[in-house]
Amino acid sequence: MKRIGLTGSIGMGKSTAASMLRDMGLPVYDADATVHRLLAPGGAAVKQILALFPDAGSIDGGIDRKRLGALVFAHPASLRKLEGVLHPMVRAAQRRFIDACQRRRVRALVLDIPLLFELPSTQKFDAVFLVTAPAFLQRQRVLRRPGMTPGKFADILALQMPDAEKRRRTRYIATTGLGRRSTRQQLLRFMRLITLKGL
Repeated sequence: MKRIGLTGSIGMGKSTAASMLRDMGLPVYDADATVHRLLAPGGAAVKQILALFPDAGSIDGGIDRKRLGALVFAHPASLRKLEGVLHPMVRAAQRRFIDACQRRRVRALVLDIPLLFELPSTQKFDAVFLVTAPAFLQRQRVLRRPGMTPGKFADILALQMPDAEKRRRTRYIATTGLGRRSTRQQLLRFMRLITLKGL
């Protein structure tokens, strides 16, 4: 079973690429979606996070992501505490996903991991697909998001490896911004290059 990593900085088009890979028949593990479930009402991380950040609770019993972000962004010590709770849970969910795929004997899977290069990992990949876009387009996309501000965008970028360094480390680079058809064609070409055509 081949393992493909999918990554890219904020606003680069990774969610769109993940959707396209699903449409090609590949099972995709979404680390962001796992975090959303962990922080939702009844989520496995809620109790521990509220013990660390009592002001981060939402009225429905989950975690208010915007409030939590305000508490940890630009505060490295607080961010490390949060990561100490979330990252082991995300890795455990990833292992369950991989085990399920192995039982189904799928030929390949995709691990959608936003901070694939930034975080230490023992995960081995047969290929890593990086999505990228010009900086001006990235900024336009991100600032259109509800609640996003230039300051918050800058804080997020400061936590991510520069796109130029990610491109230096990656062989399979999909440039978004030229339309969905172009992005899909690039992903299909990558699939052919790693001999996964037809999946």
